Amino acid sequence: MNNNHSQEIKKEVEKFFQVSTFNVEISVTAKEESFLVEVKTDDPKILIGEKGQTLVEIQHLLRILMRKKLQENILLELDINDYKKRKEEALKEIARDVADEVSFYKKEKAFPPMSSYERRIVHLALQNRDDIKTESVDDPPYRKVVVKPQ
Repeated sequence: MNNNHSQEIKKEVEKFFQVSTFNVEISVTAKEESFLVEVKTDDPKILIGEKGQTLVEIQHLLRILMRKKLQENILLELDINDYKKRKEEALKEIARDVADEVSFYKKEKAFPPMSSYERRIVHLALQNRDDIKTESVDDPPYRKVVVKPQ
């Protein structure tokens, strides 16, 4: 991970959005093992899509594009108008509330089906609690997190 990659990624992502005729501002930050591409736009709904599905698909396309361009297996994370950041914080808050409820009532509670990304957020948010435990159950697309009393 280096600054040259960040500059190259920014250039290619800008080209991608220019071709798709979206007016965006882009910043790229190198993280430990990935690159965070933050996009700001006046009309995020189209780029985010229902339940963030379009954002996920754009991220997938950009990952493929950058892997071909850089000839490296890089991890690229896309966020549009802080959608993922806000969603992650809301999910962590809900997870803490559910864990408190499970701990208090000593009765397990299941989340609705979630993507692997969302399940990971819940597991990580609750991993340090010793009064509850989390488990992913069922098969995709119905896989969900169950919070159980310890």
